[in-house]
Amino acid sequence: MTITTRSSRLALPNKALLFDVEVLSGELQRVKDHRDRRGVRYSLADILLIGLLAKLAGQTSSRAIADWAQLRHRELSHLFGLRHQRMPHYSTWSRILAAAVDPDEVEQVIGHFFAHQVSRRLAPGERHLCLDGKTLRGTIPLGSTQGVHLLAASLPKEGVVLAQVQVSTSGSEVSAAPLLLATLDLRGTLVSGDAIFASRKLSLKILQAKGDYLWMIKENQKQMYQDLQTLFEPPSVRPGWSAPPTDFRSASSVNKGHGRRERRQITVSSELSHYSEWPGLSQVAQARTTTNQRAGEGGARGSVWNHKFADLGGDPQTPPGTCSRALGHWCDPFRRNERKLKDGEQGESSLTTDRVMWGAIPHPLGERGNAAPSR
Repeated sequence: MTITTRSSRLALPNKALLFDVEVLSGELQRVKDHRDRRGVRYSLADILLIGLLAKLAGQTSSRAIADWAQLRHRELSHLFGLRHQRMPHYSTWSRILAAAVDPDEVEQVIGHFFAHQVSRRLAPGERHLCLDGKTLRGTIPLGSTQGVHLLAASLPKEGVVLAQVQVSTSGSEVSAAPLLLATLDLRGTLVSGDAIFASRKLSLKILQAKGDYLWMIKENQKQMYQDLQTLFEPPSVRPGWSAPPTDFRSASSVNKGHGRRERRQITVSSELSHYSEWPGLSQVAQARTTTNQRAGEGGARGSVWNHKFADLGGDPQTPPGTCSRALGHWCDPFRRNERKLKDGEQGESSLTTDRVMWGAIPHPLGERGNAAPSR
């Protein structure tokens, strides 16, 4: 069993994500059981529910789930009214998860359940949806360079993944993103993504679905990138003349700790919205982070992150508002080593990386802490 001692630095949401276990059990009854009815001792809904609770408790493999459940067999048997107090053996867990269910069906049921739980507590316009992809660790066959790659749409603050889809390679994320978003209600939702998703076509689809977007901009969007470079480049001012007026609004903060000093500054502007051909553009932003860190006897060392964003979010946001939206998705441009989008403190660097075997394909257990708090 995986021992999960939480870090004292773990930032939990202000509001707990509460859900009724009995209601979730009822939803799991809809998942089709592909086992032969003869000799079945445990209902599929009970198995999936116990497995999900184990995943929420930090268990990251089928064996760890089996150990976790066995240590709590009395409590779980009483809670779910099971006929057998003894929990399934590890091999039973592996066999059921490998052949008894369709993983896509499980993810759809659990994803819709938690999406409903989250939507009940969010005010209109508060939902922030992140697009991100991840190649699952341990899925690259010997002699190959490609493993199982997933594209997920998640709510970063709530730590919930609403939907995900397997893609052939990381380059396929762009073509898969519209299909993934088409399964979701985007009304009043801000969709954010890395530069690979920054395209006029996808932005227009989000606008047509009554949503908003926030993209990181890099050289793949050459014209927009050049416009941003020109906009935020310090003007060349001749002696005796003043700089041209701008509508720039800025905010900054400084963090210190463990020999590290980090200064974040974000500057937003609405000037490009008047003439840019980008659909629905409301404002753009430049986020700049300077980090200085002691390096022992070698003296101090430093690094600079400089990112630019295209933002549509209804009315133009204040700098702190834009910064919080950007940080909601891109924790890592500022804290690259601390990013745990879905995996919390559970030993993985990002997104969907816990695995149990569904047939021959590694797959997350349902929506694993697709329900678990991420930070």
